[in-house]
Amino acid sequence: MSSHLTGKKILVITSNTGIERDELLKPLEALRGHGATVTHASSKGGTTQTFVGDTEKDKTVESDAKLSEVSGADFDALVIPGGTVNADTLRQDTAAQTLINEFVKAGKTVAAICHGPWALIDAGVIKGKTLTSYKSVRIDLENAGAAGWVDTEVKECKANGWTLITSRTPDDLPAFNEAIAKAVAG
Repeated sequence: MSSHLTGKKILVITSNTGIERDELLKPLEALRGHGATVTHASSKGGTTQTFVGDTEKDKTVESDAKLSEVSGADFDALVIPGGTVNADTLRQDTAAQTLINEFVKAGKTVAAICHGPWALIDAGVIKGKTLTSYKSVRIDLENAGAAGWVDTEVKECKANGWTLITSRTPDDLPAFNEAIAKAVAG
């Protein structure tokens, strides 16, 4: 356990279903382990359903708030887990899109893993960014104006006034979590 993120607040956003289990639980655990206050907000609040490999139902997790009840101004960073259903739902969720844009406009860190960058496409914030994601999301990102896509466990891009951290899959979570902690610590 470390305390180098004591006093820092991180928001993790999800839908209420289709969330890749480890992409939600591992960042929550790692960032809290570094001393951050981490809030999990979901589309409807309450119970969220995680999955393993997008197909096997796993744990349910209680979220702390509804997306519409939180403000980007209250947090230092935003984390968007993957899961195809989760990411596809978030890209259509007005509250999620508003939150993403609040973080970007404030010049804060936004981190997305696996299919999570889909939500960034619909928020209109990836133009000019170089990032990574699950391989099937690459073409969508390029078509939406990303500056480039790289096949690496974690990619940090500081461009257009804000920091974007992305990773490909649950296998990349250790590097993803450490990159978030480092960026938030400053």
